[in-house]
Amino acid sequence: MPGMNPTDPPHSTAPTDDAHAPSLGMLLTMVRSEIVRAIEAELAGQGLDLSFTQFLILKKTHLLGPASATELARAVELDGGAMTRQLDQLERKGYLRRTPDTQDRRALRIALTDAGNKVWQDTASVCSQRVMSAAQRSLDKTEQSQLHNYLQRVLRALRDKP
Repeated sequence: MPGMNPTDPPHSTAPTDDAHAPSLGMLLTMVRSEIVRAIEAELAGQGLDLSFTQFLILKKTHLLGPASATELARAVELDGGAMTRQLDQLERKGYLRRTPDTQDRRALRIALTDAGNKVWQDTASVCSQRVMSAAQRSLDKTEQSQLHNYLQRVLRALRDKP
């Protein structure tokens, strides 16, 4: 069977038999799982005790600036309870702080602390860059651009569906 040569390495780039090729959905799921695994391994290798979800929360907080828990939960696709638990852990680690919202005294804003900014800029973002570079190492610059474009178009099509 093409692409199923027992001498091929486990992560071979040999062509696959279309009848046995994973669907687009499975490929996307498998790629995401490998990215999560690789980023968590990179973080652990740098001595950071962060889950992928916590990494995403730090990234989104860095990108958005001070935000509400609801805004962050939406940005990382967590429900309110799960977000509260993650925020509690990140606050205990000294990476986030909750401060009163100046426009709504009942609400809180979540922001990175100096330690959170430092861990993001010095380590977490670098880990992410290494993983993304490794993930695309078999693609030339044109192919990387095309892949990015294709995935953006797929995402847009799914979000804009009637």
